[in-house]
Amino acid sequence: MPRKRKRYRTISNKKLLALKPFLNDLVEQIEKPDYINEDPVQFMHAFEDKNDRELAGFFAATMAWGRRDIVNAKVEDLLNRMDNRPTEFILNYSESDAPNFEGFKHRTFKPIDMHWLTKTLQSIMLKFGDFEKFWAFCHERATRENRELIAVFHEQFFTFHPEIPQRVRKHVSNPEKNSSAKRLYMYLRWVIRNDSPVDPGTMNFISPAKLKIPLDVHVARQARKLGLLSRKQNDWKAVLELTKRMQHLDPEDPAKYDYALFGIGVLGSEIPEELIINKRVE
Repeated sequence: MPRKRKRYRTISNKKLLALKPFLNDLVEQIEKPDYINEDPVQFMHAFEDKNDRELAGFFAATMAWGRRDIVNAKVEDLLNRMDNRPTEFILNYSESDAPNFEGFKHRTFKPIDMHWLTKTLQSIMLKFGDFEKFWAFCHERATRENRELIAVFHEQFFTFHPEIPQRVRKHVSNPEKNSSAKRLYMYLRWVIRNDSPVDPGTMNFISPAKLKIPLDVHVARQARKLGLLSRKQNDWKAVLELTKRMQHLDPEDPAKYDYALFGIGVLGSEIPEELIINKRVE
C-alpha cells in the first residue's frame, strides 16, 4: 500500500486568536512603502494610467518566479522592450513587433511566450476595453458555474487564440489542476486590496474578503511552523486550508497575512520559540 503522507500539527482556533497580535504586528512592520522598491509590485507603482499599471503588474506577477532582484531585472527588461508603454505596445502589437522579444529569457519564459501573452492581452483589451472588465466577466461566470475564479480566468484567457502553444498555457495557473496559483493570487492581492501602503488596489470587481493567500514555498514553511497548515503539499488544497485559518483572524482581509508569513526569515523577522508548533518542517 502507498505510504500515507505526513500531516503537520495545527493549533486550535483559540490559540490561533492568541497568535493574532504577533501576526498583525508583522504585517504592520512589513507592509510599508519601503517594501515596494524591492518587490515586483513596484512595476504597478511605476505608472499612472490604470491600464498601464494593471498590464505591467500582470507581467510582473506572471514572471515572479525566483529571487526578487532577478525578477525585477527581468520585468524591467521586458517593459523596456515595450518602450515602457505597455498598453500602447499591446494594443498596437503585430507580428512585425515580435523581434522586440528576441533574446528575452527568464526561467522557462522565452520570446514565444511573451509573444502569445501579448497577443492574448491585446485580444482581451480590444474586446473588453479594460483588463478589470475581463476579470469581472470571469468572476461573474465563476459565480454562476460555482467554480474558482482563477480556473475560469485560465479557461477564458486561452479562448482567444486556440492555436496558442501548450507551453504558454503553463504560465497561467489553474487550481482545477490543483495548482496553488500563487502568482495570480499575488496579482489579485495587488489590484484588489485598496487600503494598503503597498498594494495599489486598482480594481474592485471583488472585495478583499474573497482573496486567497498567495502560497509559495516560504510562506507554506512558516505557516507549518506556526501550526497554521497541516497539509504537506503546496497545492490548491493547502491554499484553501491556510486561507480559511487567516479568514478566522480577519474575514474582511485575510490576504494581508501574506506579508506576515513572507516576512518571517526572508525580511529578518523570526518566530519566537514558544510559538513554534512544528520544529522540523521540510
